[in-house]
Amino acid sequence: MVTIAQLSDIHLGQVHRGDGGRRARRRAEQVMAYLDALPGPLDAVLVTGDLADHGLPEEYRQVAKVLQSRHPVLICPGNHDRREPYRELLLGEAPAQGPVNRAHHLPGVDVLMLDSSIPGRNDGLLEDATLEWLDGRLAAGRGDVPALVGFHHPPVELSIPTVDRIRQFEEERLAEVVRRHPRVAALLCGHAHTPAATTFAGRPLLVAPGVVYTVTLPCEGGPGASSDHPPMLAFHVLDDDGRVTTHYRAVC
Repeated sequence: MVTIAQLSDIHLGQVHRGDGGRRARRRAEQVMAYLDALPGPLDAVLVTGDLADHGLPEEYRQVAKVLQSRHPVLICPGNHDRREPYRELLLGEAPAQGPVNRAHHLPGVDVLMLDSSIPGRNDGLLEDATLEWLDGRLAAGRGDVPALVGFHHPPVELSIPTVDRIRQFEEERLAEVVRRHPRVAALLCGHAHTPAATTFAGRPLLVAPGVVYTVTLPCEGGPGASSDHPPMLAFHVLDDDGRVTTHYRAVC
């Protein structure tokens, strides 16, 4: 059995009513402290994008400190992130503008973290090079091991108009890759700032809630960004048959 925590959209550096970004950091620290205090181990903590709010170097220095954990932490960029400082300050690499894709081979599962960001825009797209990389990684190596595919932008509408306008587009290209590889157990994303679960290409698509704030549904009087909801996260449990069960938690 594999247990993975997922959080998303910590937006470090976001100023809330003149607080200088302290609220965003406090909420992210609250979630990370909760995970570090768990009595049992986690196989990994996934953070699916929008780590920084403006993509500034000083924000990534905060991110590096806040995301320190006793658990392995796996990350991918979101639309608020900037690839050059992200690479330099979080990955220790030379600045570069290409998509940031990473493969992580954990006991019992492969986790493939993709870059769905489009520099300078809020909507998302997986570049051809990213899809080729994903296809190759799924085909090579541990073919009998389940895989989780993570990225920032949901590739489907979630019935939240403000989010649906800036989701991941040209999603059929991703669906074609996923359908070729039965070992993909689930797809994990963020961006929507609300916990959600649906399907994509016949697999579970699991959306992590936002840490910095929650986007409310039209039936709740939204869409709107609510700071009244506590920060949340998801736990994904992958059993020996490759089935994923997701539990959402509020961290109060």
